[in-house]
Amino acid sequence: MEPISSLSRPYVYTFVKGASGTEQVQVAFTNLGAEPVEADWYPAEWASATAAGARARILIGPGGTVPLTDGTYLMWVRVTGAVEQPVLRCGPIPIT
Repeated sequence: MEPISSLSRPYVYTFVKGASGTEQVQVAFTNLGAEPVEADWYPAEWASATAAGARARILIGPGGTVPLTDGTYLMWVRVTGAVEQPVLRCGPIPIT
């Protein structure tokens, strides 16, 4: 992913294979090499759904859901279904 300015407020997206887009979805950002703890999770939303899965999104930056400062973060997504609750590592998000 291209670096994102810490001054901007964009949505960041991640595709979740097998999601219907109706489940509860949350996103966390951690330091590289760390796993999220309960306090790291923020509510996210579904942007679109297909037969293969759905795209989750969250607004980051000043005035967004998660104000990230300069650094590289690991993005995680947690989907809560009726029985399952997968936690998926999405990849690094560089903020400059």
